[in-house]
Amino acid sequence: MRYLDEYKARIEEGTDVVGKWVKKNIAMVENGLANGDFYYDEARADRAIRFIEHFCHHYEGRTDLITLEPWQKYFVACMFGLVDKDGTRHFRELVLIIARKQGKSLLAAAIQVYILFCDREPGMQIYNLAPKLKQSKIIFQGAFNMIDQVPSLSKRVRKRRDDVYYPKTKGVMAPLAFNGKKSDGFNPHFCTFDEFAAWEGEQGLKMAEVMLSAVGARRQPIFLYTSTANYIDNGLYDEIMNRSTAVLQGTSDETRLLPFIYAIDDENKWDDIEELRKAMPNLGVSVTEKFLEDEIAKAHGSPVHKSEFLTKYCNIKQNAVSAWLSKKDILSMTGDPLHIEDFAHMYGVGGVDLSQTTDLTAATILIRVDGQDYIFTHFWLPANRIKEAEERDMIPYTRFMQLGYLSPSGENYVQYSDVTQWFLDIRKKYKIHCLIVGYDRYSAQYFVDEMNKYGFETDDVIQGTNLTPVIYEFEGLVKDGIVHTGSNGLLQTHFSSVAIQKVAEDNRVRMRKIDERKHIDGAASVIDAYTVRQKWYDKYKYRLENKSKKGGV
Repeated sequence: MRYLDEYKARIEEGTDVVGKWVKKNIAMVENGLANGDFYYDEARADRAIRFIEHFCHHYEGRTDLITLEPWQKYFVACMFGLVDKDGTRHFRELVLIIARKQGKSLLAAAIQVYILFCDREPGMQIYNLAPKLKQSKIIFQGAFNMIDQVPSLSKRVRKRRDDVYYPKTKGVMAPLAFNGKKSDGFNPHFCTFDEFAAWEGEQGLKMAEVMLSAVGARRQPIFLYTSTANYIDNGLYDEIMNRSTAVLQGTSDETRLLPFIYAIDDENKWDDIEELRKAMPNLGVSVTEKFLEDEIAKAHGSPVHKSEFLTKYCNIKQNAVSAWLSKKDILSMTGDPLHIEDFAHMYGVGGVDLSQTTDLTAATILIRVDGQDYIFTHFWLPANRIKEAEERDMIPYTRFMQLGYLSPSGENYVQYSDVTQWFLDIRKKYKIHCLIVGYDRYSAQYFVDEMNKYGFETDDVIQGTNLTPVIYEFEGLVKDGIVHTGSNGLLQTHFSSVAIQKVAEDNRVRMRKIDERKHIDGAASVIDAYTVRQKWYDKYKYRLENKSKKGGV
């Protein structure tokens, strides 16, 4: 595994500096190979790299042959060398998020030339997709320029008005500006989504979906997403980053997506050349340190330039979104089933996420004993909607009912009185006292009134970036091994669906779903509980610590 091992060795010895996401990529590839999820074909990887270095020339400012850098060889080797048992490429979607001036368009163009001449796919369609034709022509024109510089290649193709045609396979390479009115007729073998971070909202998502759903009978299509970070919210970039970080964290079931995210780790070191190497693997090759130092000086003198620098050179999207807890973090919270009776006569706090009456509702009781946090979370669903929810969410809610983590409530709507009754039953049966119960301020007022009626002190938890200290505290506790959720698999599923959106340069964040189809109600109820504990800790700290009540834990 020459190119894979060489890149890893350069990183380990400090020759190449990479960030956490690239390290997770390397670990993901190594684990996949070790587990037999896919295999490495050295000949296929070598063939692609040798073709690029022997036939593909620079076309802007210079015309010599391309010499791939170690990170580029690693990328190409993963794209073409990682295969299934039948020899077809394993990964169908590859994401390359990298800072400005790192040669991503040059690399994408070279890959397209290789595919056009060497993939031998009958009737292949190669597209460069972008919202506007001018943008879509950048990589297309670069690929044609490469072909045009090599007589042995140029004589084999015909440049037509709108595309390049390869008669041997009847293959076509073309730029394509998306037109929602003409979204049929595509059957892409390879498609580049160029600078997809700049694609606007719903249109950008639709553009990608049309291509992804049009592959038909292609045996090994590839979709290549290339971009630098941008500012656009709720568009294709956020969607791809959510998916990519979830895959790298190990909390996604996707098996055909391979992300390469080159970005700095510590935003406080945004002006540190060594830190910037994590976002700029071609620093010193396609861009000089002197150029970068001049850009840093501009950024120090202007908030506008700094924001642009963070986005384009650090690859930190302002309002960035990424998966929160890793699979390792979530697994660290799990263990043998927790038994509420072992915590009798103790004190704790509660949290409630009522959500919508037609969907999941969650409530949590958080108890600290001997410096360890134990979490009991229960869920409710309308009885007549459980089967529908199982099919929609692909989650075995019936099984979680049997395990005691979920209860039916009402026929078509959750009865919030059932949530109140859950707190009452635990207080009455086990003498566990929730000193404060946190709730989303948008919760139904009659639920709050009912809780107050039965003697529960409640406190509204304002959602948003004000929860940043609690989110960071909880993450730290998880990593320190202090948080325990037992065997509550439904709660674990909710934690794996949480994304964190960074909304300011001072590291403020907010929780959101990693995908709009996912649920995070259980995680939200846990954070509500931690929020009120943090807020009221000074008043109730001796009871909240339960130091004199060891119980049976």
